[in-house]
Amino acid sequence: MDLLENMNAAVSYIENNLVEEIKYEEVAKIACFSEHHFKRMFSFIAGIPLAEYVRRRRLTLAAFDLKEGDMRVIDVAIKYGYNSPDSFSRAFQTLHEVTPSSAKNSDVPLKAYPRMTFQIAIKGDVEMNYRFVEKEAFTVVGKKETVASSETEFNPKMWEHLEKIEQDVTPYDNTPFSGILHVSLTNENGDIEYYIATATTKSCPDEFDQLQISSNTWAVFEAKGKMPDALLTTWERVYNEWFPASGYELAEDPEFVKGNDTKTEIWVPVKKKK
Repeated sequence: MDLLENMNAAVSYIENNLVEEIKYEEVAKIACFSEHHFKRMFSFIAGIPLAEYVRRRRLTLAAFDLKEGDMRVIDVAIKYGYNSPDSFSRAFQTLHEVTPSSAKNSDVPLKAYPRMTFQIAIKGDVEMNYRFVEKEAFTVVGKKETVASSETEFNPKMWEHLEKIEQDVTPYDNTPFSGILHVSLTNENGDIEYYIATATTKSCPDEFDQLQISSNTWAVFEAKGKMPDALLTTWERVYNEWFPASGYELAEDPEFVKGNDTKTEIWVPVKKKK
């Protein structure tokens, strides 16, 4: 199977288990990736996190059940994995902008998110410059925020105070690996631990957070052009074009963006595919 077939096979598994527990490690296995790599790949290709896709599909089917059948709201909630009618109602209203009970009315507008099908075009008509870096373990210190996997866009609240945070962490920048680091580490539940930090050998003050990054091989890509568009375009090309053709996969370590006055780089931890 090629990448396209693997991704669509994984989606088929998800679709067949929307009313059951979805085992994400099994989804990733079908796609021939690690779970971490699959979630990252899915997010960049699909444009939304995997957990959000599953949520939308379940609530789409829930709306059909309420509108077309005689099921009670509580029964529909249980069917699609919600522990209480209240949690189901909140999720349903967030997506459909109406209550589950009102969805039974024929004139109430609802939203439908269809099954996703991957159709990936890997053109390769624009070169991608990259290099590999073998880097020893290091420590970063800075501010941390947890970004929930249910968020449709990656938009940390810390960005509202970006300049201030960067100024605060700069005094701790005391290693040859100089510059501001925007570090992202995906948890098992899909949430992202996001840091605005710098590499340091200094002790971590109480008002900051610390993260140990292990030694690894990194694929490094320079983002050229107007920001943030150039950064987003480069990320997409890394996942849509470079990974499928490289023979490498994402390692279970943080990714980060490294910036200074002259250039912006994306550092991706990688390992050879087995």
